[in-house]
Amino acid sequence: MAIQVNEDSGPVKVGKDLDDLCINTIRVLSIDAVQKANSGHPGLPMGAAAMAYVLWTRFLKYNPHDPLWPDRDRFILSAGHGSMLLYSLLHLTGYDLPLDEIKRFRQWGSHTPGHPERGHAPGVEVTTGPLGQGFGNGVGMAIAEAWLAARYNRPGHELVDHYTYALVSDGDLMEGVASEAASLAGHLRLGKLIYLYDQNHVSLAGATDLTFTEDVGKRFEAYGWHTRTVRDGNDTEDIASALKEAQAEKNRPSLLLVRTHIGYGSPHKQDSFHAHGSPLGVEEVAATKKALGWPTTDSFFLPPEALAHFRQAIGRGAEAQQKWQRGFDAYRAAFPAEADEWDQVMGGRLPPDFAAQLPQWKPGDKPVSTRVAAGQVLNALARHIPNIIGGSADLNPSTNTALKEQGDFQPPEETSVPPAEGAVGGAWSYAGRNIAFGVREHAMGAAVNGMAAHGGVLPFSATFFVFSDYMKPAIRLGALMGLRVVYVFTHDSIAVGEDGPTHEPIGQLGGLRAIPGLTVIRPADANEAAEAWEVAVQRNSPTLLALTRQNLSVLDRSHARDAGVARGGYILAEAEGGEPQVLLIGTGSEVELCLKAQARLKELDIPVRVVSLPSWNLFAEQESDYRQQVLPASVRKRVTVEAGATLGWERFAGEEGTIIGIDHFGASAPAEEVMKQFGFTAERITAAALRLLGRQEEADQEERDWHRQGDASVAPTSSTEGHS
Repeated sequence: MAIQVNEDSGPVKVGKDLDDLCINTIRVLSIDAVQKANSGHPGLPMGAAAMAYVLWTRFLKYNPHDPLWPDRDRFILSAGHGSMLLYSLLHLTGYDLPLDEIKRFRQWGSHTPGHPERGHAPGVEVTTGPLGQGFGNGVGMAIAEAWLAARYNRPGHELVDHYTYALVSDGDLMEGVASEAASLAGHLRLGKLIYLYDQNHVSLAGATDLTFTEDVGKRFEAYGWHTRTVRDGNDTEDIASALKEAQAEKNRPSLLLVRTHIGYGSPHKQDSFHAHGSPLGVEEVAATKKALGWPTTDSFFLPPEALAHFRQAIGRGAEAQQKWQRGFDAYRAAFPAEADEWDQVMGGRLPPDFAAQLPQWKPGDKPVSTRVAAGQVLNALARHIPNIIGGSADLNPSTNTALKEQGDFQPPEETSVPPAEGAVGGAWSYAGRNIAFGVREHAMGAAVNGMAAHGGVLPFSATFFVFSDYMKPAIRLGALMGLRVVYVFTHDSIAVGEDGPTHEPIGQLGGLRAIPGLTVIRPADANEAAEAWEVAVQRNSPTLLALTRQNLSVLDRSHARDAGVARGGYILAEAEGGEPQVLLIGTGSEVELCLKAQARLKELDIPVRVVSLPSWNLFAEQESDYRQQVLPASVRKRVTVEAGATLGWERFAGEEGTIIGIDHFGASAPAEEVMKQFGFTAERITAAALRLLGRQEEADQEERDWHRQGDASVAPTSSTEGHS
C-alpha cells in the first residue's frame, strides 16, 4: 500500500496505484483531523478506509450536490465513533463540507461533531454513536424503501430502486438492539439491505476475544441473512466482488464480514485498542505517514490526483439523478395521480382533508379507553393519509393500533400463517401498512426512526408504556434528530391493575418529558386522544402518546376555554361563583377525578377551576400570556394530580400547592382497587384542596370517606402528597 515518491519532483508526485493513494488519503485526512482536535477515534477510519473507498467510488448511488435526492442509496455509519471516516468521504467526494470544517472536527459550532449528527453535515442520514442504533435505523430505511417501491413502482417505471448500506462494528453486533433488528430484517427478507462489518477484533477496552467469541457469520445465517467473508480488508477487488454478490441477492439482507486492522499503517498502534479511542499522537502520526509512504508530513495535505478521482462522484451523481428525473417525468405522464401523491408524501405534506372524518364523542356516550379511541382515530387518519405505516411489538389486540383493511407488510410470498388482526384476506406484500415488529421493542424504536429518516413515510410504533424503557435510547435519538414519528404507548399507569408492578409505569412520564424535543401527550378522554393524534401527525418532531387501558368517561368540554390539546393545557371547567380559590390540575385519567372533586367543592361553596394539562411540552410552547391565563399566579392554592411520579410537578403546583402522585411501585389488583388504595380518588383531591384552604375538619372527613372505599388499614403514606 506504500506510495512511491520522487523527492526531486516535489511533494505531490505520487505513485502508480491510484486506489492506494485514495485509500491512504482517507486515512491520513482522518488521523490529521483527530490529532488536531486532540480527541477522537482514528483506528476505524484507518482500518475501514479500503472498503469505504470501494463502496463510495464504485457502488454507492448519490449526488453530492443534491444530498436529499429521493432515490439515492442510503449510507449509515453505525459505528459512529469513526465519524472522521464519513466526514473524509463527504469532503473528498464533493459534498458541501469544506476542509475548514474538517479542521474544526469536534469543535464548538462546527459541522463535524464527534459523532455524526443528522442535519449538521450534508450526507449524514442519521445520528449515530450509541452502538447498534444505526444498525436498527438501516433496517427501518430498508422497510421504507420496500414499501415505497411496492406502492409507487409500476411496470417499466421503477421510481424507487435503491439500497441501504451501513458500516457496522464489533461493538454494534454485540448490542442487543442489533440482534433484534437483524432477526426482523431476515424475516422480512430485505434484500436491498447490505452491511459491511468492520471485523477488526478490537474494541475500546481490548481485544474482542475477551468477550466476543461467537461465530457471527453463522449467527446471521441463522437470522436468514446472506453472508460473505472478505479475508483481507485491503483487497479492493474482493470487497467489490462481495458487494456485487450482495446486490445480486434479492431475498436476503447481506452481511459482509471484512477482516480489517484497526489503526492500519500505524507502526506501534495497529491492531491495538490504543488506536480505538484516542489520537495517535504527533510522533505516531508522523511515523504512520512515513509507513504509508505519504509524500509530506504537512497536515491536511490532499493529493490532487486523489481529490480529482473522488470528485468524479459529482458528475456520476448528477447523471444518475438526471436519469431518474427523466424516468419520473415519464412516470408523471403515465400516472399523474400517483406522482402527485409521491410529491405529497416525499414533501412531508398532509392531504388538506386529513382530519375531515375523525371520530368524535359526546358526554354521556359509553366510556371508552383512550387506547381504543386513539386506535379508531388512527384508522380514520390512515384512510386519508396514505403513508401512515407502523405496528406494535406483538400487541395489536392490546394497543389497538392495527390498521384495518390496510394489509400486512410481509415478504410477498405465499404463506400458511393467518394474517394479523386488521389485514386483508391474508395477502401479504411490501405494500401492506401493518408491520409486525414482534417482541422487539429495541429494534422497533430504531426501525421507525430509520423509516422517518428515510422519508416518504409517517411511521408509528406501539407497545405498553412500561416498555418505553426498552425504547428509551431510540426515542432519545429520534428527538435529537427531530424525526417525524409517533411512539404510541398504552397501559399508562397503575390502573393497569392485575398485571402488577412489573407492568405499571411510575417514573416513565417524568423521564420522557425530560427529553428535549419530544412532545409527550397524555390525553384525558376520547376527544383529547383524537386531538392528540391530530397534533402528532402535524408536528415535524417526535410525539409520544400515553394512553389508558381502562375506560374513561367522555368529558363535557362545552364550557371549556380555548379547549384543545394543541395548546398543551387549557381551562376545562371554570370556577363557578367567583374567582377560583383553588386550581385542580390533572392529566389523563385523573382529570375526571378533578372534575368530580370540583363538583364536591362546589357543594361546599368553594369556586374551583379544573385545568387539563395533557402536554407539558406543548403548554411550554405557548406565549406567556396564555399560560398565565390558564394558571394565574394569583391563585396560589393548587392541587396537581397524576398517577405517576411527582418529579417535575412542582413547577405547576407552585410554592403553596399540593402534589398528588405516586413515588413507589404499584400493586396487583383490579384497577379500581389499585387507584383507590393509592389515593387517586375525588375524595382525596377534595381533601387536599380543603387543607390548602385551612378547612382541616372537612378535609379529615373527606379522607375518612376515601378510606371507607378501600381497606381502612392502608395509610395515606401509600401514595405521595405534599407541598411542593
